[in-house]
Amino acid sequence: MIESNRLSDHIRKQYPTTHQISNDKALREFTLTIKNQYLKKSDPLSKIIYDNKIHVVNNALGLHSYASRVQGSKLKNKNEIRISSVFKDSPEAFLRMIVVHELAHLKEKEHNKAFYKVCCHMLPNYHQLEFDMRLYLTHLELLGSVYPPIDKKD
Repeated sequence: MIESNRLSDHIRKQYPTTHQISNDKALREFTLTIKNQYLKKSDPLSKIIYDNKIHVVNNALGLHSYASRVQGSKLKNKNEIRISSVFKDSPEAFLRMIVVHELAHLKEKEHNKAFYKVCCHMLPNYHQLEFDMRLYLTHLELLGSVYPPIDKKD
């Protein structure tokens, strides 16, 4: 598809538009909606942000972190989710897949069978979306943007 210049058309046919979740507040609301639907009893999230420092070419699409800190006589746990800023201008399905992936780490830390079972519980077509998102990232790396720039008003 790359050699015959059909990758853009393939991606746009499956995912014709990008989402409007362009800031950290909107990302937090989007993420918490999914979390509250599927993982109500999991630990709370202290931070959910887009991160410019995550380099998707090095296979990081998002990051989850878990930190335990002692504050006085109490042990405080913090869960954070950081999503690569590349996904600010992606199809909503890809952002959802990344969010589901990072949320699944609240239940399963390792990428094992149980982890992917949680992912598929939240998003039944998880594996297809992961494959299509890899095509999208390949296009970004080799050919640039798949979608024409949109004049977003803040």
